[in-house]
Amino acid sequence: MSYPIENILVTGGAGYIGSHVVRDLGEQGYNPIVFDNLSTGNRDFVLYGDFIKGDLKDIYSITKIIKKYKIKSVIHFAAFIAVEESVNKPIKYYNNNFFNSLNLIKSCVENGVENFIFSSSAAVYGIPEELPVKENSQLNPVNPYGRSKMFTELLLKDISSINKNFSYIALRYFNVAGADKKLRIGQKYENPTHLITLALRTALGEYESLKIFGTDYNTPDGTAIRDYIHIEDLSNAHILCLDYLKKKKNSEVFNCGYGKGYSVFEVVNTVKKATKINIKTVNSERREGDPPILVADSNLIKDKLGWRPKHNDLELIINSAWEWEKKLKKKENK
Repeated sequence: MSYPIENILVTGGAGYIGSHVVRDLGEQGYNPIVFDNLSTGNRDFVLYGDFIKGDLKDIYSITKIIKKYKIKSVIHFAAFIAVEESVNKPIKYYNNNFFNSLNLIKSCVENGVENFIFSSSAAVYGIPEELPVKENSQLNPVNPYGRSKMFTELLLKDISSINKNFSYIALRYFNVAGADKKLRIGQKYENPTHLITLALRTALGEYESLKIFGTDYNTPDGTAIRDYIHIEDLSNAHILCLDYLKKKKNSEVFNCGYGKGYSVFEVVNTVKKATKINIKTVNSERREGDPPILVADSNLIKDKLGWRPKHNDLELIINSAWEWEKKLKKKENK
């Protein structure tokens, strides 16, 4: 007996992380319905399913899609992610990251969606008091970006507590890097803010130097320490979350990182090794709100979902990102 292919709504599915999850959904036999306004996404990155250009502020369009495709599961990525910009443009971030999420969640609840996966962030922790940070650690975001993610998590918690037919998982990402193994998709932003991307593009000559924000932290080499995760492992976590929600119907919050941190200088030195280019760095002042160390305790997602990272290696992550950046540069030069 053949069964109909299940449609999964993926908002922001043309973006960096979303496009990898859409790829995995397609390879798992699902039909992703990608809804994206292409403000930062790329239409060419949608390798499977149906693509619909639209904006989450249009609740009529969202509802129409949920009804038309009989959506029972949603994976929600669509968000602005630049921390510094969020400080300067808080209304932009609350409008898109929280109000538009409210629109989407409202339509989901009213139209029978049962499973909801939310792309959250380690930014909800702010400057944590304990390390590695756990899911039950205090939430104390220090910028509008982090607060917009926290408010959406709280909204999901409140709604699921009174609606037995609606369950969610909030995945709190740490620092994501790398690209698809076949180099079909990867990170492509005009104005990147991610350390690894900035360092690699400096190696390619796009920037004269790389700024190091803070060299006086209480860390072994004075620079901030972060937990980096390969996009392939993060994407796989979403598929496991979907399977879990469909079977268990339990709402959860999971950290998604490797539990090991690397300093800015360690990342820069690994970039130099991978590229064989001695990039120039310039020491600068700390950025307000940057924690000295931010490392995940990801035991919960391993225990409950059986998540087993396969790319837990900084050199592997950076080499993957380097191959992607070289491919982008080659395309630009044609």
